[in-house]
Amino acid sequence: MQFKLELAFVPVSDVDRAIAFYTEKAGFNLDHDHKISDSLRFTQLTPPGSACSIAIGVGLVEAEPGTLPGLQLVVEDIEAARAELTGRGLDVGEVMRGPGGAFVYFTDPDGNRWSVQEPAT
Repeated sequence: MQFKLELAFVPVSDVDRAIAFYTEKAGFNLDHDHKISDSLRFTQLTPPGSACSIAIGVGLVEAEPGTLPGLQLVVEDIEAARAELTGRGLDVGEVMRGPGGAFVYFTDPDGNRWSVQEPAT
């Protein structure tokens, strides 16, 4: 049996602001945005090349906005990834190298933390 992680929920305070951030600055694809009612909105976004998406919205999670400690994106070239993200206007930290590979970090407007890794070879 396979267990595939396909969706992770990210708590945000303003769905429209988060959509703009994730599509314009982080480069995610907007897959779905459905407002079911005033108390339920489901939005799904996917990083380019990823089999796993994120969900943001209203009435989806009880976690406070900005409390997600981290999700990780994996890339083949950390320098190219950083250049692309900063070119989109995203505030990305400097490349940090260690035994696990090279990393850069960024946060969304609510403070949810993301890491981008180029694994060690």
